[in-house]
Amino acid sequence: MDALLIVIIVAAVASALCWLLSLITRDTSWVDRAWSIVPVVYVWIFVAGAFANGDGSVRVVLMGVLATAWGARLTFNFARKGGYTGMEDYRWAILRERMRPWQFQIFNVLFIIAYQMTLLVLITLPAQVAAQNPAALTGWDLLFIAAFLAFLVGETIADQQQWRFHQRKKQAGGSLAPGFATTGLFRYSRHPNFFFEQAQWWAFYAIGATALVAGGAGVIGGVLNPTIIGPALLTVLFIGSTIFTESITASKYPAYAEYRRTTSMLVPWPPRTRAVAPQS
Repeated sequence: MDALLIVIIVAAVASALCWLLSLITRDTSWVDRAWSIVPVVYVWIFVAGAFANGDGSVRVVLMGVLATAWGARLTFNFARKGGYTGMEDYRWAILRERMRPWQFQIFNVLFIIAYQMTLLVLITLPAQVAAQNPAALTGWDLLFIAAFLAFLVGETIADQQQWRFHQRKKQAGGSLAPGFATTGLFRYSRHPNFFFEQAQWWAFYAIGATALVAGGAGVIGGVLNPTIIGPALLTVLFIGSTIFTESITASKYPAYAEYRRTTSMLVPWPPRTRAVAPQS
């Protein structure tokens, strides 16, 4: 059976399970719990398919390793925040309150499940491209692999800094000025972890594009191949999610307006002025 067809079947089953569980438990965070797991499964299906067809390559195996490293790190971070203990994303609860029940269920099916689960397939398709173009590794592969690993380290550092802030905040009784992280990488980006998360999948896409170029597709045909829709839609998702998240944060913390004015939203960049005093 074709690897892509297997991935589609697995994604359909996973989506149906997430929907049923969301109805049974009244908890719409099941896609969040699958987020760091199913893409890894999809990539390894493409890897297995490549070797089954005699098209296995070092590149496609390395893509499987990179996806696994991404998934392991993200799963750990999600688990330590209580993501697998039945805690629903607070943003879904807020949206549920703003919508009528039938409106929220439509949103649940079309966006939370259908859009996001489809997106998790799309971001892994560069692995299929690499599987279908088993050319030898090039210097560009090494560059993009190094970039992926650098972004992985960046996200790890950002998440650890945010985790430490919230631990200090919890120890302080839930109140720690200014109410949100502003030091470390958060001095240069309001959401450095979001930036590095997206950047990893752009690097993943670039590795697939390199396989096409090395396979003879030409630079334009390789760089602008259809799998670019995956990281592009991921960026759209993160921008929309960030805007919504920030609207909630700004309503809770008056100092956030100044922080937002002076600090880049996603791309790390020197702040225009010191936004807020660092946490003690």
